[in-house]
Amino acid sequence: MASFPNTYTHRKVADTASKSCEICYKPSTSVLVTPENKDFFFVCPGHLKDRGFCSPVIDEAAVTAKKKKEMEAEVERVKQEFEEKQKKKKEKEKEKEKGKDKDKSESKKDGDEDEKSEEKKKADSTVITSTEEEPRVFALKRAFYQQRLDKKRNTEIAKRNRERLQNPNLFPQVPKGLP
Repeated sequence: MASFPNTYTHRKVADTASKSCEICYKPSTSVLVTPENKDFFFVCPGHLKDRGFCSPVIDEAAVTAKKKKEMEAEVERVKQEFEEKQKKKKEKEKEKEKGKDKDKSESKKDGDEDEKSEEKKKADSTVITSTEEEPRVFALKRAFYQQRLDKKRNTEIAKRNRERLQNPNLFPQVPKGLP
């Protein structure tokens, strides 16, 4: 009887493959699976938020990598904005040198303001989409983990007993000799 680690990965299944939650028996499409698929069970997403049932396992390396990626994206965005501003300044200086009409420059400024507002909206939308996502790896509390181990152990024992009953050598033989 091999035990399995107390790390469960949260996965979703299709609506047609939903089964009852292990705790409340309501239909659920969320499954907790151990590495190498040694154990799995269906659970409601609400139970995953319950601190008495399980706690999320936070991968520090992944969190730092994600923060670093977000910072690099932010730096790149700021660099692009700065370069665009520098280009616009150069264009304005060229226009002033050429002595263009004021009406054209005012309409150009209005267009620049519209572009800036659109860029801000895009930046805001990227911030909203990169909100905190739900954790995917969980560790069950001791009582629930022990319950899973006991259930797995009992199923293995029942399987072994069924195999023994199928074996004809398990039962004693009728004596063949005279007493």
